[in-house]
Order: sequence, then structure tokens, then C-alpha cells
Amino acid sequence: MKSQFGEGDPVLVRLAFPPGHIRTPFYARGKPGVVESYVGNFANPEELAFGQKNGAKLSLYRVRFRQLDLWPDYEGPEQDSAVLDIYEHWLEPQGAKS
Repeated sequence: MKSQFGEGDPVLVRLAFPPGHIRTPFYARGKPGVVESYVGNFANPEELAFGQKNGAKLSLYRVRFRQLDLWPDYEGPEQDSAVLDIYEHWLEPQGAKS
């Protein structure tokens, strides 16, 4: 399975609030980040939580976010960041590669 995003690609986490077991943190939804690396393909944990073991594998990425983008009232240094593992179905392309 070919990954959709590459290292350095700007992405936006989907702003969605589906019911159930969701692995994408609430505070990251709707926020911009940059793909740091492709991790591999794994079973969808959102389906596994409900005993669905035969679904397609999904690409998983490490995405870097500025702390200020995640928490607007963050008082630390501007360059501080957080890296989260986010599955591809939660990511959308954002703008052109810089």
C-alpha cells in the first residue's frame, strides 16, 4: 500500500467527532501539522476496538504540531512542538510543500 503523504508534507487533521473509540486526540482535530515520517500500515484501531479484525490496513504517520497551534494559550517557547501518531484517514493535504 502506497502512502499518500511524504516527509515534510503539510497536513490538516480532520475536524470530525464520530462516536466510538477514536485514536485521534480531540485537541489535534482541525489543527495543522507537518508529516515527520511514515510509520507503516496497521489495522485500524477504531475497528479493532469493536472486534472488527478483517478491515484494510491504514497508513500511520508521525505528525509534528506547533504547541501554539494545539493550545493557543501555550506560554512556552514558540518553537516547542509535539509529535503525534495519526492515521491517514484523519489527515487532509494542506497547501503546497514548502
